Amino acid sequence: MKNYCVVPLLIIFISSALVSCSISNKTSPSKQLYNQPGTLFHRILVPLDNQATEAKVAALKNHSFGRVKTSNLVAKHANSIVELYEAGLLENYKTNDYVNADKVFKSKPDLLELLIQLFPIDSYALLRKVQSVENLDQDLILTAIVSMNLDPTLVFDESASGLENSVTPLINSAGIVLYNQNEDSTNTVRFKKLNELQWRDGLSLVWEPVYGALSGSLVYLDEDTEYEVEIMVKSESDEQRYSFTFTTRANSPPIDPNKVYYLSEIYNGGQLNLEELDIYGSEDGYAKIIGDGTIIDAGDEFLSAVHIGRQSYVMLENFIIKGGKRYGIFADRTHNIWIKGCDVSEYGRKAGVYKNGKAYESENSSSPINYDSGIYLQKTGVSVIENCEIHNQNLSANHWGNGHPNGPSAILVWAYHPDEALRGQMIVRNNRLYGSDTNRFNDVIEGRQNSWRNGGFVRDSAIYGNYLAFANDDLVELDGGQRNVLFYNNELTQGYTGISVAPNRLGPNYIFHNYIHDLGDERGSEWTAIKAGGLMSQPAGQNLILENYIYTNRNGLAASNFNGDNTFWVHMQNNITITKNIGNASGFCIYDEQKYYKSRSINDLCFNESIVGARYEFNLDDIVENELSDDETYIEMLKDNRPTLLESSPTSLIPNFSNQTSTEPIQFSMSPKELENKTWLLDTKELKFTSFSQQYEYGQTFKETRHTLTLTGNNWIKAPIHYEITEKTELKLTLEIVGVPEIVGIGFETDNKQNANRIIQFFGTQAWGVDAQGFFNAPATEITFPIGKYIQGHVKYIVFVLDYDDVKKSQNNASVTFSDIKLTISN
Repeated sequence: MKNYCVVPLLIIFISSALVSCSISNKTSPSKQLYNQPGTLFHRILVPLDNQATEAKVAALKNHSFGRVKTSNLVAKHANSIVELYEAGLLENYKTNDYVNADKVFKSKPDLLELLIQLFPIDSYALLRKVQSVENLDQDLILTAIVSMNLDPTLVFDESASGLENSVTPLINSAGIVLYNQNEDSTNTVRFKKLNELQWRDGLSLVWEPVYGALSGSLVYLDEDTEYEVEIMVKSESDEQRYSFTFTTRANSPPIDPNKVYYLSEIYNGGQLNLEELDIYGSEDGYAKIIGDGTIIDAGDEFLSAVHIGRQSYVMLENFIIKGGKRYGIFADRTHNIWIKGCDVSEYGRKAGVYKNGKAYESENSSSPINYDSGIYLQKTGVSVIENCEIHNQNLSANHWGNGHPNGPSAILVWAYHPDEALRGQMIVRNNRLYGSDTNRFNDVIEGRQNSWRNGGFVRDSAIYGNYLAFANDDLVELDGGQRNVLFYNNELTQGYTGISVAPNRLGPNYIFHNYIHDLGDERGSEWTAIKAGGLMSQPAGQNLILENYIYTNRNGLAASNFNGDNTFWVHMQNNITITKNIGNASGFCIYDEQKYYKSRSINDLCFNESIVGARYEFNLDDIVENELSDDETYIEMLKDNRPTLLESSPTSLIPNFSNQTSTEPIQFSMSPKELENKTWLLDTKELKFTSFSQQYEYGQTFKETRHTLTLTGNNWIKAPIHYEITEKTELKLTLEIVGVPEIVGIGFETDNKQNANRIIQFFGTQAWGVDAQGFFNAPATEITFPIGKYIQGHVKYIVFVLDYDDVKKSQNNASVTFSDIKLTISN
């Protein structure tokens, strides 16, 4: 066995004083900041007030913008831009009274459409102000709105400014919206349980430009608890207090005792169709179907294995579901669905033919197989998916080398219910959603209509406590409507991108306390841990990215083009971002070519291993770095203890977020109830074996059967698994050894570094690892070993060890056969 230094796991306590450190690869200063095009043009033209129109046009055309879309606007519309400026219409909507709007737009209606293009983020606020101008033809405004693909109801409908302020509670959080607000106002939030005396600070609400609202969330609340919240909003001339009381939702739904069904009593094979069975509940009591061991196996004869259809107030619990031509579970235009503890596999279409690397059902199919899903909730809101396992889909998605990935997902959501009150409000928590290295999802969690304000999760939703793995595109798509959409306490690995928020059509969203690591599609290619973009293509939401742990090869946060626009708007704070590689577009903690002027990075710890320092493509004026970003000792300790949160000092504390956490490693464990009957069994067909920790020297690995593995030579190999070992976990296996190697054992590791405390040695002439040689009698033995007494926690790799250094390769006849390896819970 080779000797390498092993750093013991320590809990890291990091001070977060807000001081500036040296930053490698510095970008240009604030002159590169990207504002809206209209603001940029206005700044250029103001010094030319006394010059002729032709000089102003020439100045625009001769200016180097460095952005294709901005340059194209000038190339096509330079004269019209100057005309808007000379008419006094090119100032920001907050300072512009549009007194000349009726004359200008009446003679040249196209100028209103151009004005919208020049101020895309403020387009709704701008149009609402223009709409109030006397004598202006309202049909002209409507034509411009429709032409620019905007929503006329947000301009003409009285509800655009008269919507009721609201608090929307979920189980452990609540979303707040205050309408008819001023962008320049400030606000403070405080909240408490109704029976408590002490108030707690909440995070301030943020500006939301689509509705002209202040919006934000309270998090880490207790379930089924009454709270009160108070928001104080201050402007230059006014101060307003808003107060609400609300009750968080219960941890489980009410059940109608007269509508409890056991699956074996109502299922006779094929599809389980709740519409045909006429099973539904009410607000006072859900109908509940309990899985009692019966397996739903629909094959490919039915669109879905379980058809909820439009039935509402339904709970499915502990189902084992196989098959479904496209979906394991399907609901359509319904609400109040609760799916708990279900195991979904073997669903979706299989490839009849491949064309250019993409799977089609048949030679005559016009489009690739796409949008098949373990669970699809279509136009469905106010629902919960929890404690489910979705895996072993029938098809692997293509990778980006063959064009945009197409293929199945684990969960597909479109929370745009026809009734506004029932939109969004989705909870996806504590699920394990995974493919394999050779059988990958397109996206693990995917949204439909996600370029639209009412696409994806829409609003007031929470995705937390999940494990997401193996995608050829995004591990999760939050794209579309993201008002008070929360994504937190999730672990993400093995995807081309981790979290996609491109585009954010209605913010704010909150991405916090996630662990994103070891990214890569089936080729090993990756882009970024968090992907944003599309801010200027339509209005427009803010992304709050807080206290995540990101360890990736390429980028922490970067953009993709959406409708030709790669601008994004973020507030990042207290994140740990460690990147490995370096290139023209890689190795950045934040890679932001556009540098939108409202984006900020506060107290983030940034480190690139290749340059041994922080690396940004961002406006440095908007970065306040964590003081330990250049401390290599602390960085190494962070890497050995991942995922770990930064300890917050008073100056960097994020109210209601930071004070609910500690510097203990973030835990991504299943609950004890989930673990009761949790068993992992060796399946060589599903595992990909690679060398472990530079220990492999030579030898072969044979997959004798699905449950038997043989090693020869001097051979250490690993395979990814995801299992939670508790003190009651037992390791069972059959072991057969030929020869007298130095170490034979099995390890359960959290990374690719060998650790003697995590390798169980069953045989060998060299003592190393946890001594379990008393459990083995040569040459073959069935073994039951109390692994939980020696190793506990989440395991990422199983390691197979055949170590034999003290013999020449030509003389090494050693081999070891591992059979029927099982991790299970002892009785």
